[in-house]
Amino acid sequence: MLTEINRSDQLNKLRESIIWDMVVIGGGATGLGTAVDAASRGIKVLLIEKYDFAKGTSSKSTKLVHGGVRYLANGDIKLVMGALRERGLIFKNAPHVSSVQSFIIPVYTLFDKIKYLVGLKMYDWLAGSLRIGNSQSLSKAEVIEKLPHINPKGLKGGILYYDGQFDDARLAVNLGQTAVEYGATVLNYMEAIGFHKNEAGKVNGISIRDTETQETYEIKAKTVINATGVFVDDILKLDSPTHKNLVRPSQGSHIVIDQKFLDGIDALMIPETSDGRVLFGVPWHGKVLLGTTDIPINEHMIEPRPMEDEIEFILKTADSYLNPAPKREDILAIYAGLRPLAAPKDNDESTKEISRDHKLIHSESDLITITGGKWTTYRKMAEDTVNMAIRIGGLKDVPCKTKTLAIHGSTPDVYHAHWNLYGKDYQAIQQLIQEDESLRELLVEGYEYNAAEVVWACRYEMVRKVEDFLARRCRILLLDAKASMAAAPKVAQIMAKELGKTDEWAQNEVNQYIELAKRYTL
Repeated sequence: MLTEINRSDQLNKLRESIIWDMVVIGGGATGLGTAVDAASRGIKVLLIEKYDFAKGTSSKSTKLVHGGVRYLANGDIKLVMGALRERGLIFKNAPHVSSVQSFIIPVYTLFDKIKYLVGLKMYDWLAGSLRIGNSQSLSKAEVIEKLPHINPKGLKGGILYYDGQFDDARLAVNLGQTAVEYGATVLNYMEAIGFHKNEAGKVNGISIRDTETQETYEIKAKTVINATGVFVDDILKLDSPTHKNLVRPSQGSHIVIDQKFLDGIDALMIPETSDGRVLFGVPWHGKVLLGTTDIPINEHMIEPRPMEDEIEFILKTADSYLNPAPKREDILAIYAGLRPLAAPKDNDESTKEISRDHKLIHSESDLITITGGKWTTYRKMAEDTVNMAIRIGGLKDVPCKTKTLAIHGSTPDVYHAHWNLYGKDYQAIQQLIQEDESLRELLVEGYEYNAAEVVWACRYEMVRKVEDFLARRCRILLLDAKASMAAAPKVAQIMAKELGKTDEWAQNEVNQYIELAKRYTL
């Protein structure tokens, strides 16, 4: 029997007068993974997120579960091997939100064909027993057959290889559900505002504020984890006002276009663009993502927007490889995410030279900070973080269990289209529809999302705002921003009924969402 996961229940657990073993600040990939790891070991853990789960970088990736082909070219074999191992574990533990994806690299010289084939054969070999496919050489005719819109001019053939894709925000939500199922308390819209310290200057608690009600809570904790991605420096400055920044954000932008521009099941991988970056064209939820860029920036924000230069770069690169190529008017959505990269010693250092590996930092106050890394390696990052917390906080030393831990929804069963993302929950959502046929109503023309999914998200996935549903529980904001605006009034109406909100609340939510969604359009 399913237990409804609602905010009031989580708040009641928060109000219990206890000392938490661990408080995790940050509800993105790393923070949620840490909560799952800790809770599954029997650690009493509280996770707080200032916004919604995965609102930042963790919902705005290129949707790839990968070992990092480009890092192999840089000679970082250890990083690649670790990521390939974690890729395999995601496929095993969360098959409903992840899948194998074939990629084609078009090549224009014989030397490139040999170079990429040798490199990708090594990539396959490094995956060991978790290999998901065998790279192979393709003739020019075979590339054109698989990518019918590839520009044939100068084409010498291609390389077919295999990596993975996933739904980042859906996996994040499932991680939150998994953590709760193992006893964690998990709250979105809860902000860290200060630390408590003992006479020795060690962190032994945290002050937090509910951003919905402005109510504050004083929390006692044996360990505190800073897992806030590009915002880690903000939390470190709460701990020590003289802290110097550790992270330099890198912005990665994407455009979303109709699937007709690839017209197949294979993804396109362009290994060397005009400025040396990698660009992907990835089939995703019936559309195609083109990206990503890699721009070092000097400020961080929760809602970054692609720069005009980035959009033009993606379109110009696509124009060299696709025929017909997408134009500005073909763009259905744009989005950008910020990656937390370790700050370089030299400000002129390009982001491709900055380490993608994760770093654990133990502050003098005993605050633990985890930064860097990527979605694919979230589980290993969490394992390393919890191991450090056990040592610093004197917690019971229980071995990590997440290598074989099924994530909420995990099932080998495959369902039609986007329904597959719900995994085991699919049947329960269908039961809601059988009990109330009005929930079969579609939210917007041209998309299969229906009213039952909104009800489900309110009861079981802790949505608090219209944005939470349209951006991260279903992904229509990233797939078709204008269609998502059309869906907003209906979503707000259903949510108001489910959450006990007023008509005024619903209208305010719609207005706020429209303003947000405009940032995802040209």
